[in-house]
Amino acid sequence: MNDIRKDFPILETGVVYLDSAATSLRPRQVVDAEREYYEVYNANIERGVYELSERASEEYELAHEKVAKLLGVKREEIVFTKNTTEAINLIALGLEWEKGDNIVTTLVEHHSNYLPWLRIGEKYGVEVRKVRPKEDGSFELSDFEKVIDEKTKIVAVNHVSNVLGTVSPLEEIVEIAHKKGALVLADGAQSAPHLKVNLKEIGVDFFAASGHKMLGPTGTGVLYIKEDHFDLFHPPFLGGGVIEAVYEDSYTLTHPFERFEAGTPNIAGGIGLGVAAEYLMKVGLERIEEHERKLTGMLIEGLLSLGATVFGPHDPEKKTGVVPFEVPGMPPHQVAMLLWEMGKIAVRSGLHCAHPLHRYILKRDRGTVRASFYLYSTEEDVEVLLSTLKDLMG
Repeated sequence: MNDIRKDFPILETGVVYLDSAATSLRPRQVVDAEREYYEVYNANIERGVYELSERASEEYELAHEKVAKLLGVKREEIVFTKNTTEAINLIALGLEWEKGDNIVTTLVEHHSNYLPWLRIGEKYGVEVRKVRPKEDGSFELSDFEKVIDEKTKIVAVNHVSNVLGTVSPLEEIVEIAHKKGALVLADGAQSAPHLKVNLKEIGVDFFAASGHKMLGPTGTGVLYIKEDHFDLFHPPFLGGGVIEAVYEDSYTLTHPFERFEAGTPNIAGGIGLGVAAEYLMKVGLERIEEHERKLTGMLIEGLLSLGATVFGPHDPEKKTGVVPFEVPGMPPHQVAMLLWEMGKIAVRSGLHCAHPLHRYILKRDRGTVRASFYLYSTEEDVEVLLSTLKDLMG
């Protein structure tokens, strides 16, 4: 993978970037695509009959097609959002809720796939049921079978944990949920960038991901809506671009996928996201997964040899390139600050927008230190991290 590092200019500054679970770096190709839009064909989309607008519309549409190909679905099933958070909230706010419904989620979730469901519960009197993981963050399928019933409206679960890197048994969860008539939404923020994802094979009804975690621009996201489900809910945001016609007291919505992108979107960002998807497909997700697995095993082994505590599975075959750890006697934020000061190493520290997981499962109210890899990470990065940790641990 060393051959691609030249595409990421920020690495030339000497930073050891191990915080890709928070946001990835952007390759030159993505930055260039955004710049080209602004400098060469800057115009609004679907609103002009002149050449600039037509090209902008074509490029924005092509970006949807590229992302759809990356995820193994139809273009018509892809909606662009500003991030995973917005995508999940679109579903939560758009579904019709009744008293007696219930929602199933887990204590491993990022707040973006937890708080929207708590709010729905408070607002509509809907019960929110939480599946508790094992200590390493993995699930027993029987725990899902116990809480999913005929009144379960939706099961909202992460595909990959942003804290532990554990991979949920999504296909099995989908099978359990669908047998009871429940929908399944997967938070794919940590899986879409790192695993080969085929949503048709997995069978989920909804899938949310963030562009900025998968080499794309900030302020971009993806929502997959299975084509059978577009009429299940009303788009929560209305305005320009989502209607076919407006009358004095009524309106008709436009095509299903367009009705969820109200107003002028992040055009440059969307085009950049398409380039990012193309870049990932060119490199190959299987290659990325194998590369990260090697680095993950190397880091876990090194951390354990130093006497650090590593949370989650220690087997790299059971997780992605996310490694949370604790240095005995040192607060996570102190470790992160020292790593930057001593080695220009960027890691995340704290609760990682997953308070329930840290408080109730890991029993770490101050959080953890999290190192996370991506395709541009190297064995040298791991060696520098371990060497610096050894120095600061004395």
